[in-house]
Amino acid sequence: MTQQLLTQYRRDLHQIPETDFDLPETLAYIRRVLEQYPCTLFSPCQSTLCAYFDAGKPHTAAFRADMDALPIAERSGCDYASRHEGKMHACGHDGHMAMVLALAGRVSEVLDKLPRNVLLVFQPAEETTGGAKLVCDSGVFEQYHCDRIFGWHLWPDLPAGAIAGRPGPLLARSSEVTVTVTGKSSHVAKPHEGRDALYAASAFLCESYRRLELLGRPEEPRLLKFGKLTSGQARNAISDSSLLLGTLRVYSDEMFNAAETMLRDLAKTLERETGCSFTITFSAGYPPVRNDQTLFEQARAALPQLQVLDEPLMISEDFSFYQQQLPGLFLLLGTGTGIPLHADTFDFDESVLAAGLAADELLLFLN
Repeated sequence: MTQQLLTQYRRDLHQIPETDFDLPETLAYIRRVLEQYPCTLFSPCQSTLCAYFDAGKPHTAAFRADMDALPIAERSGCDYASRHEGKMHACGHDGHMAMVLALAGRVSEVLDKLPRNVLLVFQPAEETTGGAKLVCDSGVFEQYHCDRIFGWHLWPDLPAGAIAGRPGPLLARSSEVTVTVTGKSSHVAKPHEGRDALYAASAFLCESYRRLELLGRPEEPRLLKFGKLTSGQARNAISDSSLLLGTLRVYSDEMFNAAETMLRDLAKTLERETGCSFTITFSAGYPPVRNDQTLFEQARAALPQLQVLDEPLMISEDFSFYQQQLPGLFLLLGTGTGIPLHADTFDFDESVLAAGLAADELLLFLN
């Protein structure tokens, strides 16, 4: 019966993908499922739904599921494919919701035996602006005395049903880097009359990669990649402007601050050398996901199948906002398909969700 519910929830939700904060069908579906259980339903902030199970205990354990899909036209070919044109659950959030909905049924069965009350959090906008921060700012965790929070992400590169994570840094802090270079156009035959913004941008790109490798401890992971450079109007004209778009990913605030300082210093150096002007902006992005050491060790004791990753991963996740407010544990659940997240053919066998649900049932009883 549990597997049937997991499959039904996931496939129902897969067919009605919605994006960002615009989630009316998704929220209505989740509410209908939760209304059958002995919980208090409420919305602490925009497009968010929480279910509170009162076990009469002083503290509360929270479990989070993200609800938003992606603006992708689905090509999976499955008979439960998206009914919303141009939108798709291509990142597994339908699976995350299915697990937490099934967990609600389990909580209702064992509520009087639990060491904590339970708060289920269904959150919008993980893929866009970080809906987790709105949930944190709402004060819901203080109001319900939450002292821990758990979350999952389906992971195609792990075997089906495998569970993995690591203490400390698991996922990266991500920031979008935008570099605007302004020069002066001239004919290529008279380069001394211009200031070459294309050359300046190219020099910035190459030198920034080299300098990043020299920052901090050599073993501390860091990544800076520019995916787009636009510049110039004609082959025989010096470019008067360039735009570089890239991403910076690190695992500590110290490394981020060092990288930001390095990039700004490099820009000043190139301004002096080329006569061009540089403007650099960094998006706020998401903080790094850092698993609480104590929670992770407790989870390892309860889940002998939990694999410990050697290195953190370079993706980012807004679950990190929760971990800035209370101890949190974020784990990966393998789908075994190898189909990448965000692919228009993304799919998985719902049997893997049973492994995640079984783990959640054990996490409920951590002291």
